[in-house]
Amino acid sequence: MRGSTHGLRESTARIAALAWPVLVGQVAVLAFTTVDTAMVARQSTADLAALAVGAAAYIAVFIGLSGVVLAVGPLAGQLFGARRHSAAGAQLHQAVWLALGLSLVGSAVLLFPAPFLALAQASPEVEDKVRGYLFALALSLPAALLFSAYRGFNNAVSRPKAVMALQLGGLALKVPLTALLVFGAGPLPALGVTGCGIATCIVMWCQALIAWQVVRRDGFYTPFAITGRGLQRPDAKALRTQLRLGVPMGLSIMVEVTGFAFMACFIARISVDAVAGHQLAANLVSLLFMLPLSIGNATSALVAQSIGADQRQQARRLGWHGLLLAAGCALVLGSVVFVGREAIVRLYTGNEAIVATALPLLAWVGVFHFVDAMQIVAAFVLRAWRVTALPVLIYTASIWGLGMGGGYLLAFDVGGWVPPALHGARGYWIASTLGLGVAAASLTLLLVWILRQQRRESAAESPQAAAD
Repeated sequence: MRGSTHGLRESTARIAALAWPVLVGQVAVLAFTTVDTAMVARQSTADLAALAVGAAAYIAVFIGLSGVVLAVGPLAGQLFGARRHSAAGAQLHQAVWLALGLSLVGSAVLLFPAPFLALAQASPEVEDKVRGYLFALALSLPAALLFSAYRGFNNAVSRPKAVMALQLGGLALKVPLTALLVFGAGPLPALGVTGCGIATCIVMWCQALIAWQVVRRDGFYTPFAITGRGLQRPDAKALRTQLRLGVPMGLSIMVEVTGFAFMACFIARISVDAVAGHQLAANLVSLLFMLPLSIGNATSALVAQSIGADQRQQARRLGWHGLLLAAGCALVLGSVVFVGREAIVRLYTGNEAIVATALPLLAWVGVFHFVDAMQIVAAFVLRAWRVTALPVLIYTASIWGLGMGGGYLLAFDVGGWVPPALHGARGYWIASTLGLGVAAASLTLLLVWILRQQRRESAAESPQAAAD
């Protein structure tokens, strides 16, 4: 027991050392949307509804594509653990090509958002605002994906503070720029939600360009041979490897995010107040999600490095301890939100109509956050072991099928049998929580099976190496 407790403390310390810069950086990124939500909520309800629909569309596109680009993380992490630095650096070059290619597809989707608008059945006023917002974000997508490649590589080689510094700098620029463009000043007109998109575009390109200069000038990156001879040519074999790992990762993330983000599109059909209340609850859930996301990132990086160094026992231990750490943190945060939910909602807005629609949703946030934490850390650890295909099926059945499909049945009373208490946005949140819980349980069981398989393989090679 004493040895087990010591091992947990050691793992927690190692994970926390990498997780806190990731957490700070991710909170800074989420604060982009928080700043947009807070400022637009004071501009008009129509702008807030447009932000909810537009952000859902952008997140679905960006998160899915960045998931593919982030395949550089497990690959570079294992190579870094094996001390093959130049090979790890070569993975970043190929991730850049991948980011550039995927940005063409993603930007085209954002420039023609008719499918998202059809789902939301937006009014002409809201639709016009959504188009302006997404046009600006389409221009920002190449920079955002390039920065994702930089972020994935840095996390893989235990360098998250470099990413954090740029993300904090981006937030420092984003706040005044958004205020200026949303509300206007002097001859500059108030652009509302479109101003949020323009501000994000400017910040994303600044981050990407500064990141490139950091890689060029910081001596830390010298062993990786990233700069000096320009961007390496596309390598078909390396790109296939990244795609083989990254496409299932991107699909899993896309299913997870769209299952949640498309709630905004469907809830927009109910009323403007309903989708505005959902946007506040969704923003809070996203903020809470940053902690398990940072734990998952850190755990995955350490597991991948341990695998590359052929320290399988350590890899298994780190993965399991990361999951326990995320579960404990989620229980604490979820309880705090449940107890203080009314005060939290009123931090966002004093509009009583929006408060009334958001408050019932926050009663589910605690449970939602717990299962969300479990599934994301399990998924990240599985990616470190290069297990990415089966999670796609798990996410599709549980989040799209049970969560999004079941939410539609409850929210709109399809069939006429649903109790009134489950109608509307609350029905979507209940079904989504249930679907996410099934995903968390399934991914955790899959991880347990993988770790047992690895232990058996280690035992067959060396009984001593398999002992925990």
